[in-house]
Parts: sequence; structure tokens; C-alpha cells
Amino acid sequence: MSNETQSKARGFGKILALSNDSKTKTIIIATLVCLVCAVFVSISAVALKPLQVLNKELDKKKNILQIAGLYQPGDDIEAAFSKIEIRIIDLASGEYTTEVDAGSYDDRKAAKDPAYSVDIAKDKDFASIRQRAKFMPVYMVKEEGDVKQLILPISGYGLWSTLYGFMAVESDGQTIVGLSFYEHAETPGLGGEVDNPKWKKLWRGKEIYSAAGDVAIKVVKGGVSQNADIAINQVDALAGATLTSRGVTNMLKYWMGTEGYQMYLKKIQEGGV
Repeated sequence: MSNETQSKARGFGKILALSNDSKTKTIIIATLVCLVCAVFVSISAVALKPLQVLNKELDKKKNILQIAGLYQPGDDIEAAFSKIEIRIIDLASGEYTTEVDAGSYDDRKAAKDPAYSVDIAKDKDFASIRQRAKFMPVYMVKEEGDVKQLILPISGYGLWSTLYGFMAVESDGQTIVGLSFYEHAETPGLGGEVDNPKWKKLWRGKEIYSAAGDVAIKVVKGGVSQNADIAINQVDALAGATLTSRGVTNMLKYWMGTEGYQMYLKKIQEGGV
């Protein structure tokens, strides 16, 4: 043992020899325990980061499969997801683009990158997200080569958080298959009811646009209208969650509008992109 090591050992021994009532000993031991715990937590966080990222990505894929009706409990998520084709849309033109790689593109990261994002004018930022990616992925469900569903990422602010989710649309670019959120921090039992299967079922068969081509889909308080022409564009609000319900309406107003997917969906309605 070196002289330096022996000196440190003697110093630590002196600390341990202090009375348990000693404030100095208490502070030193507490500090050492905190340092050891901090190092352990840091090492664990770094070691578990890849697993956390993988689990988050798998959960996102599971949500896409669920909204498309392609997932059952126990299914291999990666195998099931192989049925999904990912294309990238340039929202400015409504056309597909190969400027970024569809397999690795992350629209949430792109929204924070000045080179791949756009600032949203305040009077157009219905979803209260401030920025969005220039390019967005569309997840296409195909059967025998034909597109059956288009699954579109959406996001917007509710009461306490930004909600991230997907809207599934039939190949007509108009009829909703479903709406689902994979990440949010809304109040359980209130805004958190966006996860309630009963509420999510209400979206199926609703239509996004009015006969005039305007974004008409909305969440309404007090019940869906008895007028069939209007009811096709309405979903009951969440009980006791006015601001979250309003947030869902606003995010759909943004993402299904001219700033979002409207140009792309219009091309789909006209026969393809």
C-alpha cells in the first residue's frame, strides 16, 4: 500500500472514530452517501437509456398498430409493424419527398431543428405548438398493394401538457378510423379520459371536412347535434375536461388545415399523390 493510500485510510479512520453525535462526522458521512448514490443513479441512467428509447419506440409503434386494428395483446410488435409503409410528406406541397430517410426520421426532433422546422404564426397556431417539422411521416396500411388507411401524427396543447398522438383516416382522405394519444400528462379521470376506449370509439366514421372543404371535425360540449349533416363532424366532449376537449379540437383544426395535412389529403381525395 502506498504512503498516499495509507494516509487516506488513516484520515478516514479518524472520521469514523469521531463520536456519532459529531456534526462533522454526520455531514461528511451524509455527503459521501449522497455522492455514492449520485454516481450509482448516473451510471444506471446511462446504462438504461438505450432500453428506455427502445421501449418508447415500441410503444409508439404499438399505438400505430392499435389504431390501425393490426395489434392484439401478445403480438410481436416489430413483425406486425412490417405491414406498415412509411412515407414522408412535404407539408408545403402535399407531396411525398425523399429529402429525409423515412426509416430514421423523427418529426419531433426535426421540429426543434431550425434546418427542418418552421415557426408557426401566432394567429395560425391553433394547437399552441409554436414550431412544427417541415416534413411529416405518414404510416400507410396496405392490403394487396392498395392503401386502406393513412395514419397521421398530430400534437397539440391540452390543459397541462402537449398531447402526442395519431389520427387514422380511410383511403378517401376524409373518413376517420380512429384517434389515439401515446403521450400526454393530462389529469387522470378528466383530460386523461382521452385514453378511454369508449371515447376513442366515438371517432370512428366521423368526417374531417365539410362539404365546402373546410375543417369541420370538432369536440362539442353538450352532446352531438341531432342534425345529421353537422353530427358527422362532431364528437362528444370529455366530461369535466373542457380545456383538454378544446385542445383536441384546436390541434385537429391545425393539423387537418392548410398548415398541416389538408393539401396532402386533398390530393388523396382527388385520386392520389
